Amino acid sequence: MSTPDNRETGGGRPQRADARTNRERILNVAEEVFGKGGRSASTEEVARLANVGIATVFRHFPTKAALLQAVLVQRFDRLREQAETLFHATDPGTAFFDFFSHLVTDAAGKIAIAEALLEAGGDKGGDAAQASDGLRRAVGALLEHAQRAGAVRDDVELPEVYALLVATSQASAHAHLEEEVRDRMLAVVFDGLAPVRARGRE
Repeated sequence: MSTPDNRETGGGRPQRADARTNRERILNVAEEVFGKGGRSASTEEVARLANVGIATVFRHFPTKAALLQAVLVQRFDRLREQAETLFHATDPGTAFFDFFSHLVTDAAGKIAIAEALLEAGGDKGGDAAQASDGLRRAVGALLEHAQRAGAVRDDVELPEVYALLVATSQASAHAHLEEEVRDRMLAVVFDGLAPVRARGRE
């Protein structure tokens, strides 16, 4: 990434330990605040809850858009790492479907942050796009692993599976689906991804 955690945003000098701690706290608080409040949330609220001055926030992140971009990078990187860990699970099918479910459940916060980023005049390019691509590749690896294990039909590829993931995530977030409805929606999607022989036995 162009803005690693141990360097000042926009500079090349390593950060002091207290500066790194402040940056991490600001990012974690911002993820929670904007994940819940979306476009209505503010950097002032982030500063207050992180127990730092607003000047400290803008010293690390020159603009609100820069802060939100960094939040998305952190979120995508964390999810990618989770997917990479699941790749080594003993049951590839369960790992894939559980992670798919997790992404859909997690989507509301991510979408709220992305909308706040656009509202702040930023975009989802740059580091956020690279981090998103990394997550997509990790999902693709889980998919291929599940297909090799016979848990997912072998005639689907990542583009259509990711389209299903995006569609179900958007539906879950914007329609404010109840958990029971969301689970039934996912059951329908997963039934469609199951090998034909598995569906025929049910």
